[in-house]
Amino acid sequence: MIVGRSQDIAGIRLQGEGINQVTKKVLVSPVEGWEGWVMRLFELDAGGYTPKHSHDWPHINWVAGGEGTLYLDGREHAIRAGDYAYVPNNVPHQFKAAENSGLSFICIVPEEGDV
Repeated sequence: MIVGRSQDIAGIRLQGEGINQVTKKVLVSPVEGWEGWVMRLFELDAGGYTPKHSHDWPHINWVAGGEGTLYLDGREHAIRAGDYAYVPNNVPHQFKAAENSGLSFICIVPEEGDV
């Protein structure tokens, strides 16, 4: 069992092609006893974005704060705090924070998806 505060977890600033102003925090994983799954918190600064990409695993997302867009399978969807999305495997997707707002979201993936 674990109870914690996301503010107490050190984030990892992601680097790479197609990534801008993104921090990842692993909240719950097999390390804490959740075998096979990982819950992460992504925090995008205003104007930040994840790469446009696809992969072999699905993921579930819940927007914790801010607003932005989710590019999903060729369409842009406006998202804000309280929204959720299911991203199937092998579907192109990208999260972008609005220019005037950060965006934070929970992302749950199978363990092999925490790369």
